[in-house]
Amino acid sequence: MKKSIGAKVFALPSPVWVVGTYGENNTPNIMTAAWAGICCSVPPCVAVSLVKARASYGNIMKRKAFTISIPSSKQATEADYAGLVSGTKVDKFTTANLTAVKSEFVDAPYVEEFPLILECRLKQTVEIGLHTQFIGEIVDIKADEAVLNEKGIPTLEKVLPFVYSTTDLAYYHIGEQLGQAHSIGMKFKI
Repeated sequence: MKKSIGAKVFALPSPVWVVGTYGENNTPNIMTAAWAGICCSVPPCVAVSLVKARASYGNIMKRKAFTISIPSSKQATEADYAGLVSGTKVDKFTTANLTAVKSEFVDAPYVEEFPLILECRLKQTVEIGLHTQFIGEIVDIKADEAVLNEKGIPTLEKVLPFVYSTTDLAYYHIGEQLGQAHSIGMKFKI
């Protein structure tokens, strides 16, 4: 029997993405976001939800662009730090020993050291409540060659991303492959 525990943000897990934007005077900024995910396949889009108080919120509204830098589990400390302090008060790139790179296709920086980058043009905003959801159309993806398979596609086992648990406020590695999607459930198809 299930027990009701009320309305909470316990959808498990959440990705750990680092949002890159430019602030005043073209200052590169990053912030960690877990309220995020893929929201459309054609055109390819992601959504990230931010509160108005964040520097990144204003930066995206002004520049109409952002990046998503996806860190590997080896970079959890740096990614966590990017969500702990305000970009209006500190240069997070310098403090965390990270390199800001100007995106090729959008007006936003990304983190050179992180293995997978999504360059996004702001497509739409949705006011939800405390958060505003920024829907970004992916205009380019950059990946370290080391995380690509023989077909030139990044793989989970090579990127080694990690996830955030909203229930215990902790980061976790992603586990082993269970089977091929769109295949393992075929045994139930009539």
